[in-house]
Amino acid sequence: MTELRERLRALPSFPPDLPRFDPEHDPADAPADPRTLFVAWLEEALAAGAPTPQAAVLATATADGVVGARTLIVKDVTDDAAWLFATHRTSPKARAAEANPHAAMTFFWPTHGRQVRVSGRVRRLPDDVAAADFSARPEASRAATLVGRQSEPLGSRAELGAAFDASLARVQADPDLVDAAWALYAVDAVRVEFWQAVAGGGAVRWAYERDGVGRPWRAGLLWP
Repeated sequence: MTELRERLRALPSFPPDLPRFDPEHDPADAPADPRTLFVAWLEEALAAGAPTPQAAVLATATADGVVGARTLIVKDVTDDAAWLFATHRTSPKARAAEANPHAAMTFFWPTHGRQVRVSGRVRRLPDDVAAADFSARPEASRAATLVGRQSEPLGSRAELGAAFDASLARVQADPDLVDAAWALYAVDAVRVEFWQAVAGGGAVRWAYERDGVGRPWRAGLLWP
């Protein structure tokens, strides 16, 4: 235990040459809405070759407060600051979101010493929007989704392979086939925090908050 602790303490947290972030004094670092700043940081992560910068950890809780978290791909961020993700309606995260419509997301880009934390209410988008998202997925992804049964006990990998092959045959026979249980969800942000590590230690934290969708944003610094 002691050896592992010392090894972990010796690991560097971030590279030495971190971006400058000064929202207190630089207007370019403090736009009026969080989506603008998020997209700017995402573009910088993409330009730097950060791996899978569109991935986020989504945290949900069941109706009785049992918390779950998993990494997923964010589909879009709308102009009104809704972060979108898709899943099967039978999945644990979908069931949690339906029972307790509050969630949080965290993006982490270690190459820049940055994270973005998003929290708000979850809502399911209309079925036709989800159907369009499903149809845009690659063939193999559509087949995997049609298998369903996410997070249920699995007897063997062979059982999964057979189920996937059967679903793939359905997709190939009917390219317009849509899984009616596929859903697209939005996290309507009421709080978005931007965290920038500082070379030598510490961090700059800049948070946006609003009282609800469509309401004006307030922004300011937080103690690190």
